[in-house]
Amino acid sequence: MNRIAVLSPLGDKLCFAVLPILVAVSMGLLTATQPPALMLVLFGVASLILLLTITPFSAFMLLMILTPMRTLIQTESSFQLPLEIGQLTVLVMMAAWAVHRIVHGRKLLDFTWSSIYIPLIGFITIGGLTILNAISVGAWLNEWLKWVLMLIMAVLVVSIAGKLRWEWLVLGLVMAGIANALIGFYIFFGGSGALHLLINNRFFRAFGTFGQPNPFGGFMGLLAPLALTAALGYLMIFWSRWRQTKQIAIELIIPLIFYSSAFVLIAGGVIISWSRGAWLAFVVSIAMIMVALPRKIWQGLGLLFAASLLIAGLWLTGKLPISIAERIQSSTAELFTFDDVRALDITPENYAVVERLAHWQAATNMAWNNPWFGVGLGNYEAAYARYRLINWDMALGHAHNSYLNVLAETGIIGLSVYVVLWISIVYFTWWTRKHPDLIARYVAVGLLGTWTYMTVHSLTDNLYVNNIFLHLGVMLGILATLYGQTWKSYKVGANDPS
Repeated sequence: MNRIAVLSPLGDKLCFAVLPILVAVSMGLLTATQPPALMLVLFGVASLILLLTITPFSAFMLLMILTPMRTLIQTESSFQLPLEIGQLTVLVMMAAWAVHRIVHGRKLLDFTWSSIYIPLIGFITIGGLTILNAISVGAWLNEWLKWVLMLIMAVLVVSIAGKLRWEWLVLGLVMAGIANALIGFYIFFGGSGALHLLINNRFFRAFGTFGQPNPFGGFMGLLAPLALTAALGYLMIFWSRWRQTKQIAIELIIPLIFYSSAFVLIAGGVIISWSRGAWLAFVVSIAMIMVALPRKIWQGLGLLFAASLLIAGLWLTGKLPISIAERIQSSTAELFTFDDVRALDITPENYAVVERLAHWQAATNMAWNNPWFGVGLGNYEAAYARYRLINWDMALGHAHNSYLNVLAETGIIGLSVYVVLWISIVYFTWWTRKHPDLIARYVAVGLLGTWTYMTVHSLTDNLYVNNIFLHLGVMLGILATLYGQTWKSYKVGANDPS
């Protein structure tokens, strides 16, 4: 027994010494013999499994960084994954989560109900009923599962994000934005070489891992408000601590610098996408943050008025870069024109506008012929051939307007529930501004900016692509967590005799 007791630690030491060498040699051989894209995926999955063995919570961060690679893998990879990267990482995470809970003798899911689930479940239910009209059941299932996964992600977040752990999820979202923004800047300065995306014969419209500039700009715009308000929150705490102690709090400096730098990078990603829809939505989202950030609305409106005067002054005095000013001036016709395009002559100058309008009209044709439940969730492309206009035989996958797309696919009933869904989420988020914790309150304001951005950008594009819906699910989970904490503190305060 004594010999075994002595040799056991020695064996453990040898094991821990040899194991890294074996892993390093194996990784070296794989790297030398396998395509880089395959190695990147294998490394990501291995990292995900490793993080899950430590804590399933940390894997959320890696998932948020990896899942936007879907389009990049599909277009550039020389191999085929058994499932797309989003589905694969979610399944691995859920399986490891279940094993982790069982091994540690815990409940499989510490379920906490939230009112935020109600409108989401409502839209999932209506979307499920549209299978009766679906031309392609596969397309319907693929789109319907997006909403189911959004709900699952929200539930999982609420089950693990108690106390301050939700801050790590905010960090993960921002890190996902940073990763894609860095790729975007690489493309902007010539990394892609895509001549059809050339800007002023010098730069290139950035598209990150999304393959197209508009959804990339959308992803950046969804995350920028969170980075901004997190930075402002830490700035306010830092300033308050400085006024009280006259000492620099290092533990506050680090997150302040990180989130400030992240906002600059991600907001820069919005700009270099050169997407007018992204620009407009970004400006409106910042306006919402200005209104919602102060506790008193009149202060927010005053701040917004001052910022509007500044922007107007820059515009009128010609201080804005000419290329940006011209891009903004042309956005009115591009974004808000709605006319019957069947009689229009198509030219290189109006092609983008007419193409968008043609797809809008196809969506309205679908809704006109299927007014109550549409053509089936996810079936816009499948039904397009029946309702398209002449000269526009190629479907773009969606109507380039989320509201018209929902109307076409789920009808009047589906669109009504969809609008109620997001109005409810905005209401819950606005109410969460009462959270007693300053960072949580600022994050809630950031989420208001995110929902505002999505509302505006959805007028010209569909943002439920390239696994962005998983990030939206995480955001809804964060909101549900903070809303629950706010409601609990409100009830405690109401029952406090003092």
